[in-house]
Amino acid sequence: FKSKCSMKKLVIVLLVAMLLPVSIDAKKKSDVDYDLKVMSYNIRMGVAKDGTNSWEYRYPATALMLQNQMPDVFGVQEAFEFQIRFIEDNFADYESVGVGRDNGKSEGEFMSIFWNKKTVKMVKWGTFWLSETPEKPSLGWDAACKRTATWALMKDKNTGKMFYFVNTHLDHKGKEAQRKGLDLIVSRIDEINPKGYPMVLTGDFNMTPDDEALVDLDKQMTSTRTIAAKTDDLSTFNGWGDPEIPEHFLIDYIYVKGFKSVPEYATIVKQYAGKPFVSDHYPIISVLEY
Repeated sequence: FKSKCSMKKLVIVLLVAMLLPVSIDAKKKSDVDYDLKVMSYNIRMGVAKDGTNSWEYRYPATALMLQNQMPDVFGVQEAFEFQIRFIEDNFADYESVGVGRDNGKSEGEFMSIFWNKKTVKMVKWGTFWLSETPEKPSLGWDAACKRTATWALMKDKNTGKMFYFVNTHLDHKGKEAQRKGLDLIVSRIDEINPKGYPMVLTGDFNMTPDDEALVDLDKQMTSTRTIAAKTDDLSTFNGWGDPEIPEHFLIDYIYVKGFKSVPEYATIVKQYAGKPFVSDHYPIISVLEY
């Protein structure tokens, strides 16, 4: 499958080149001013057998979405190594950090952080597991899967500002794992950020905004959807158009702390490459000001 994606690289390069005149000046032409554009994207694991929504059919849509949005930093969930390499191979300006959750190397899903090398500099990074033994690959509490959070200290090249970016994917079944996993993230955020730099947390939390597990996080950080000057309340999970998905079913988040303002939050429901969905989750973006 990796070789198949490599053979199709030229096709993707040509496809994304079609959008270059639009995306190069996207930041200048935005109707809002901002210093940093961030995104959370559950890319849907590339090994899933989703019929015509399988990765082998929708990867051009992901490429065109990224070329159109061009975030400065973004976190992905559920990505397999070949999906990470696909993005890096086709977008020379982006690099990423992250590890496979199963063995801390290349096996299993990655909760990777990507950044645009032209606008952001990586300073240091790390990964921890959402479990009682966070420093090694491990299953936490009542979780169905191993879960991780990836963090990075970064520097905005345009402003010189330092900031932290954290990306995670909470368990989809274990309620205790969701609550304690998020508690662990909250406590780690305090530990890794003694200087109080601005902080961004992205992820698929597998919980809706009224979940009690968000109470402690809401005391420390704020969901950009709730404070952005321009925002929406669209569902972030679409289930490939499943009509049984509740209206306003929000389970993906961008939380922030230490930024002066949030000019915009948006759910990216636009279609790309003729595909109705780039994933079974919609990407969400926020533009931030220090």
